[in-house]
Amino acid sequence: MPDIIQLLPDSVANQIAAGEVVQRPASAVKELMENAIDSGASHIKLIIKDAGKSLIQVIDNGCGMSETDARICFERHATSKIKEANDLFRIRTMGFRGEALASIAAIAQVELKTKRIGDEVGTSILIEGSSVKSQESCSCAEGTSISVKNLFFNVPARRNFLKSNPVETNHILDEFYRVAIAFPNIAFDLFHNDQEEYILPPSQLKQRIINLFGSQFNQRLLTVELESTICNITGFIGKPEAAKKTRGEQYFFVNKRFIKHAYLNHAVIGAFEELISANSFPSYFLFIETDPQNIDVNIHPTKTEIKFLDEKHIYAILKSAVKQSLGKFSITPSIDFEVEQSVNIMPLRKGETVNPPTIKINPDYNPFNQNTPNESSRSNGFSNNSLKNNWEKLYSNQVDTANHIPDFIPTNSPVQQTISLNVNPEISQQKSQLIQLHKKFIVSPVKSGIMLIDQQLAHERILYEYFLELIVQQESYPQQRQLSPQLIELSAMDAVLMKEMIPDIKMMGFDLDEFGPGSFVVNGIPADLPNGNINQIVECLIEDYKLTKGVNEDAKKNILAKSFAKNMAIKHGKVLQAEEMNSIIDRLFACKQPTISIEGKNTLIILQVDELEKKFK
Repeated sequence: MPDIIQLLPDSVANQIAAGEVVQRPASAVKELMENAIDSGASHIKLIIKDAGKSLIQVIDNGCGMSETDARICFERHATSKIKEANDLFRIRTMGFRGEALASIAAIAQVELKTKRIGDEVGTSILIEGSSVKSQESCSCAEGTSISVKNLFFNVPARRNFLKSNPVETNHILDEFYRVAIAFPNIAFDLFHNDQEEYILPPSQLKQRIINLFGSQFNQRLLTVELESTICNITGFIGKPEAAKKTRGEQYFFVNKRFIKHAYLNHAVIGAFEELISANSFPSYFLFIETDPQNIDVNIHPTKTEIKFLDEKHIYAILKSAVKQSLGKFSITPSIDFEVEQSVNIMPLRKGETVNPPTIKINPDYNPFNQNTPNESSRSNGFSNNSLKNNWEKLYSNQVDTANHIPDFIPTNSPVQQTISLNVNPEISQQKSQLIQLHKKFIVSPVKSGIMLIDQQLAHERILYEYFLELIVQQESYPQQRQLSPQLIELSAMDAVLMKEMIPDIKMMGFDLDEFGPGSFVVNGIPADLPNGNINQIVECLIEDYKLTKGVNEDAKKNILAKSFAKNMAIKHGKVLQAEEMNSIIDRLFACKQPTISIEGKNTLIILQVDELEKKFK
């Protein structure tokens, strides 16, 4: 029987490795930019076309490579960062595996031009699918320029799995942000389809964050700084009032390497406890410096996951650092237990006495004598006689609701078939006296007891079914013009998505147009949009829109309708007038599913009379 085990050719092995290292264009961007940083560059330029599918080019002014190094760097496990196994626990560079260039060259057409500082000529190499097509001397600038063209040209199945250009561009921008934040001392340029996206000069960390995410961050950031024997923590956190409804700008860096770490994220969220709502997310840009021997960065091909030797202590230190920052800037409430302000009375001056209070008494006053003057009643425009003679009017507006049934349930309402709450389906000819309880619930008597409706969940259900019908019918929601247009600034990633969703958001009543890079102007808003932060509403819409990627058209319509309903519904805490409460009830029971919210909760409950009677026994 012949042998069946054989060694794979280098070209096949490189393609397999590429599947781990290069998952999409953003993966190649990450590897190339990290190599540029390790070269000692002070200026790095990133050029992409068609979201990196046609071209990814990284140009740096680093140390460059010799002719021999330029050729061998495309071999597997070729690296200048480590020489022995122990070096893995002393790593302070970005790249070290030596697989990036070999993996990229296996699934793309790569052109490398490089020249060392002081050399007269450089080296040019052209590789296509791991095969070297040419290598020759060339004239080029000091540093390295590497172009990756037609990614996955020889692996069409992998190329077919790539997402749309806006999605892939967002992934590239994400990698660009991570590198640009970690190294604010380096200048970065980004060009997409020949358009300038970012020109970032060397700066301090705070200025780099402002340059990337907008000038509004100038007032949002709080400094974090704490030193300990285990690690040092520096960076910035966002103020609690700037917390978003979406998981946005959250960055951890360990020894300047970006990482994802749910445990450390929990530490930061814990420090913000009781300062932000449960469904809000704070921004943070935090750097952890620790001995490389205390971490293992070699557990994941993309190097975004690491292990700590002493994770629990770092958790405690991080949480303490964030709390200290919040307290230092008087964000957390403080209580002085030493002084009771309510009894903080100034002492009497020398020789000063206290006069006892006096009471003025009218000795002629007789409450049973109608002719006796009553100063209090006169001052209020009433007399005892008028109160006695008109006492019936105090009760003239009372309504007997013992057997009253509200007439907000239409005869043919779906509630008659879908709800088993013993609500009498017959319509009363008179509206009930509705009550708003704690600015959250609409209370109304029904035949079987008392009905409580959650005003927010009910309005979400109403708007969801309405918006879903609008989307299906391709109709537009009524709009009201803004007296003064409002400018919204978004990050480059969110701006890409906003351009894609403009047709949908205009259908929902927003009049929104692009106004320069990362900026949009709002000329009109939906007619019934509750008072609120338009920026926050737009951010929530963008976050929900991300969920539509990779789903069918029906699921996309459902997600968009839910998103608009949640963001435009009235919220708990809003005072409602009687007409508004009646409108909500009428429209709720005209819905297909009036008793269930869009998140599967109850929109209403009924407390039966016998249940109430039991409470008094």
